[in-house]
Amino acid sequence: MTCIRMDAAERAQLAMMLEVTAYPKPGNVDRCHDYPETRLEHFLASTIFARSALEEAARGEGRIGEIIRHAVRDTNCHAGGNTHFGAFILLIPLLYGGDIPGAIQAVGRTDTSDAVAFYKAFAMTSVKMNATDEIDVNDPHALTLIRDREMTLLDIMQHSAANDMVAREWVTGFPLVRRGADLLIQLGPGRQSIVDTFLTLLATEPDTFIIKKHGSEVAQQTMLQARGVLDGNESLQQFDEDCIRQDINPGSMADIIIASIYIALGEGWSWDS
Repeated sequence: MTCIRMDAAERAQLAMMLEVTAYPKPGNVDRCHDYPETRLEHFLASTIFARSALEEAARGEGRIGEIIRHAVRDTNCHAGGNTHFGAFILLIPLLYGGDIPGAIQAVGRTDTSDAVAFYKAFAMTSVKMNATDEIDVNDPHALTLIRDREMTLLDIMQHSAANDMVAREWVTGFPLVRRGADLLIQLGPGRQSIVDTFLTLLATEPDTFIIKKHGSEVAQQTMLQARGVLDGNESLQQFDEDCIRQDINPGSMADIIIASIYIALGEGWSWDS
């Protein structure tokens, strides 16, 4: 079946939808597992509500920080809380720049206004700061500090990169996003490739969202379990059940996967075969 060619915003929406409906992705919301307060429908609703901001990014107009704020504002309209903040941090520069090299250039051109807009977006979410973060979004003096130091949004990401794998992608040139896209293409079309790519990256990278909630030891154990599944020594179903029971959700890896799907779709990967 031949479909009408998707534009960049549609590819981003499709990537968001495909990530959340793929299953099983141990610990994360999917078509078979909701959180008590955040359901599959909340993620799908955000995929729809993000359209305007994604189109804005694809036009390459305005400021990246402000577009991230628009995306958070427009999707912060349901009871499910934050669903895609990390994904927007990755997707919006990718749409803005057109591809990974363009995104690298785009984040390098961010300025203090982008940093201020980003912190205003952060304040709309329920995302927790790291205990070591000097610039606290909940501190009314944070924006003054950013302006006084003339920090760009890339500076903010460099500040956070040691403890946040999504921020680290900005600083290091989106290597995990690239690796995920390459894995999807290598593994071939369809939903199973998303699950296998998720597991492969999870087996090699400690998820920083898990670290924030549970500490490094739990993140390392989660990596080992993912490796066990890939090696055939552990059950994927049991891994999923263990994560759900212990409230372990690799949320940062989900954000990486969304961006990887977006890139792979643009390079010819098929989701419906």
